[in-house]
Amino acid sequence: MRELERTLRAELRGEVDFGAAARALVTMDASNYRRVPVGVVAPRDAEDVAAALRVCAGAGVPVVPRGGGTSIAGQATGVGVVLDLTRHMNALVSVDPAARTAVVQPGLVLDRLRDAVRPYGLTFGPDPSTHSRCTLGGMIGNNACGAHSVAWGTTADNVAELAVTAYGGGVHRIGTGWSGAPDGLGELVAANLAVLRTGMPPAFSRRISGYGALDALLPERGVQLARAFCGSEGTLGVVTEAVVRLVELPPAPVLAVLGYADESAAADAAAGLLPYGPLTVEGMAEDLVRTTATATGAATAAAGLPRGRAWLFVEMPEEGGARALVRAADALDAVVVTDPAGQRALWRIREDAAGTATRMPEGGMAWPGWEDCAVPPARLGAYLRDFRALLAAHGLRGTPYGHFGEGCVHVRIDFDLASAKGVAGFRAFSSELADLVVAHGGSLSGEHGDGQARAELLPRMYRPSVIALFGAYKDVWDPAGGMNPGMLVRPGRLDENLRFEVLPDSSLAGEVAKCVGVAKCRSTQVAGGPAVMCPSYRATGEEQHSTRGRARLLHEMLAGEVITGGWRSPEVAEALDLCLGCKGCLSDCPVGVDMATYKSEFLHHHWAGRIRPLSHYTLGGLPSWLRLIAALRLPAAANAAARWVGVPGLTRDRPLPALASEPFTRWWRSRRRGEAAAEQARRVPGAPEDPAAPAFEARGLGRSPGFGKGRGGGSRPQGPASASASAPAVTLWPDTFTEYLSPRTGRAAVHVLEAAGLTVGLPRGRVCCGLTHLSTGRLDRARKVLRRTLDAIGDVRAPVLVLEPSCAAALRTDLPALLPDDPRAPRLAAAVRTFAETLEEYAPSWQPPRIDRPVVGQTHCHQHAVLGDAADRRLRERAGLTGALSGGCCGLAGNFGFEPGHHAVSVACAEEQLLPSLREAPQDALVQADGFSCRTQIAQLGGGIRGRHLAELLAEGL
Repeated sequence: MRELERTLRAELRGEVDFGAAARALVTMDASNYRRVPVGVVAPRDAEDVAAALRVCAGAGVPVVPRGGGTSIAGQATGVGVVLDLTRHMNALVSVDPAARTAVVQPGLVLDRLRDAVRPYGLTFGPDPSTHSRCTLGGMIGNNACGAHSVAWGTTADNVAELAVTAYGGGVHRIGTGWSGAPDGLGELVAANLAVLRTGMPPAFSRRISGYGALDALLPERGVQLARAFCGSEGTLGVVTEAVVRLVELPPAPVLAVLGYADESAAADAAAGLLPYGPLTVEGMAEDLVRTTATATGAATAAAGLPRGRAWLFVEMPEEGGARALVRAADALDAVVVTDPAGQRALWRIREDAAGTATRMPEGGMAWPGWEDCAVPPARLGAYLRDFRALLAAHGLRGTPYGHFGEGCVHVRIDFDLASAKGVAGFRAFSSELADLVVAHGGSLSGEHGDGQARAELLPRMYRPSVIALFGAYKDVWDPAGGMNPGMLVRPGRLDENLRFEVLPDSSLAGEVAKCVGVAKCRSTQVAGGPAVMCPSYRATGEEQHSTRGRARLLHEMLAGEVITGGWRSPEVAEALDLCLGCKGCLSDCPVGVDMATYKSEFLHHHWAGRIRPLSHYTLGGLPSWLRLIAALRLPAAANAAARWVGVPGLTRDRPLPALASEPFTRWWRSRRRGEAAAEQARRVPGAPEDPAAPAFEARGLGRSPGFGKGRGGGSRPQGPASASASAPAVTLWPDTFTEYLSPRTGRAAVHVLEAAGLTVGLPRGRVCCGLTHLSTGRLDRARKVLRRTLDAIGDVRAPVLVLEPSCAAALRTDLPALLPDDPRAPRLAAAVRTFAETLEEYAPSWQPPRIDRPVVGQTHCHQHAVLGDAADRRLRERAGLTGALSGGCCGLAGNFGFEPGHHAVSVACAEEQLLPSLREAPQDALVQADGFSCRTQIAQLGGGIRGRHLAELLAEGL
């Protein structure tokens, strides 16, 4: 292997990496399978691909082409050299709008092609739910379809020509006719005309299994070489370029959602809708909707659905056709959705299903393996009834959904793939299900290919003569057998190479295994894409910095075969170093991978018994350092030292934020003493009343003056000493950032809360959420801090308002996870409220001041992922703050942006969504940023713009 690596480096211009991290990142795709390659090559161009195939053939080493790695049957994994075609060979070469064609490289992501041709009113018809990260080469390899194949067909229907490089380096250009075919293919077809004409199962649109398009080589079908190549799963050669056909994009499609009594009724009805010319007919039952709501926390996920327990989503080219279809359909209820935003909200349920269906309603996991069987649409209802019965007979559960208009059903099943008994059950069920599919005239695969999951069962679908022809077809293209061996022809067993068998029995292993590889974290979309996940991948484009990549590295670390360093692994440490801990994956990942928590546990073990980086002591111990500086009354000296000398272990690329001269709690105590004295003075006859403080003024982007010592304008708020005894009480949490760095936020919150008629109090003891210890992996220290906090706060009887979103998220999720045996932890977690939630729940009749200004800024990552911002949006609307905050991550992320080596990524994250939204904002816009890190990043990179907490904006409006 060392000689192979040296030769490849000498022959190729692209990257050659046989290191542990590179290999670990591609051991798995989105399937249940795992195979360990010897190395990874990222070719620069077709010449590099030919050189790699020539060198590997000379060494007798297999080759596996790989795109986005979203294949669900295991065909994107291999034991030889993996060709990563996404790094360099990802260009849209040309577009011909008149001919409605495009020339693409195999690593081009589908959505990039669709975005590029949309201005011409065109699109690429096949659209898998992974359209934001799957590649054209992968779609060709699997003959991918997607929701709109009812109207526009499979990938094979939309490919005109292919440039293919074979194992050994031979180059072929194939389209229609025998030109470019490998030697012997014409003779093979001529000798097997009878088999191709009579031996293949009856054709229907989703007969994808095996070399299912091989009969396209018949002379009466025009000898469609490119079509026959589609669906070959990398077993014949490597596509280096493709000419694809484009279709006209409907300008204003309309979505009709039809409700049915149950899944069978919906399935029975689907085929009858096809004569109305739908663009798509998708089906799902209530168990998927319920699973989606559970997985994403979207309790209102089904709010836009009509009555029923199963639904068909039928997209029509225009509204008239949609309403005609609704009138003709025998449905319980129906709704026609013309609003694009409403359509997107409903489609998200379907698009996230590949991940959300992996989670059972009670929190268990379900797995792929029988992801996309297909039967003729007229047989779908009967098949689904038999399928549900087969599941019950095996004691299994699954959530079918999919392309009902073409009889293609997706399902994840709660197989036990970790025990010998469970794996045996998986094998027995698979055999019986294959027979059931064939009995209904169907295909074992309807769009994702067979891979290792189903190729062993192909003899149940195809006659022996057809299986023999498949082998001969493979051998004509690949006589040495070096292209993705073990797939389709001479396959391995479906119960071998399961990815779970190498994992130890541990809590982290169970968490890491949840990553099913659908790779939503690899999306680079902004509009309509994930709101936060995964900022470091979006900044670097490197797989190791995606949520999936990190999960794969942790998987291999626990397995100990490829990554052998255990908790001291440098490969895992490097990948997690750029994890911002934003928790975006917790909400945006369809299966809820929580990489921030995994990072904390890794750092805890990684640095156990060793001296940590200095930043772990400086920023990790930030609450203690700031408390000491405040006690010694040295903030001015500390600010000067940080400015001129710096802080050991931190970057000099950015200044540290200044400490406030007066901590929030010191202001609070002073204020209470002043109010007590004023109350006593008011009892003296003839004593004057306290004058009202001056009002605060908002002047646009960052130009508002800070809060002074006044108590707000307008109606004078009541202080704690004079508040009504019946006023609801709120405990305001003095988090580290509000206490020492941004006390103005705390003062503003007090003014607003009291104006809303609430009684505000502070915890009597010293409290901390432990966030800085969590982010640096000092879990023992975090537990000690949290126990002390629980002792200090005592019995929680009032809502606990936490102004800093990251601290609120830590108390809601990390506190009970770290102290699972302390009954006080879940009580405090349940009491935590955001600023907007507090006002909405405890002062529902209060009317906020009307500000009537546009607002820009960013929703804090942790608020997006853990807390939710629905109450914030409602409060902004009531205050007349118009516009939406951006998604993404600010990039500072607490300690991350201050640590050495992170500055470039930190800035790149801010430049993705946050900073452009500020530049494009109206001049009179206010900037909201509830997180202190977000406000710091905005001030430092935004030319002095001052972002403010929502509490500050409302206080200024009083």
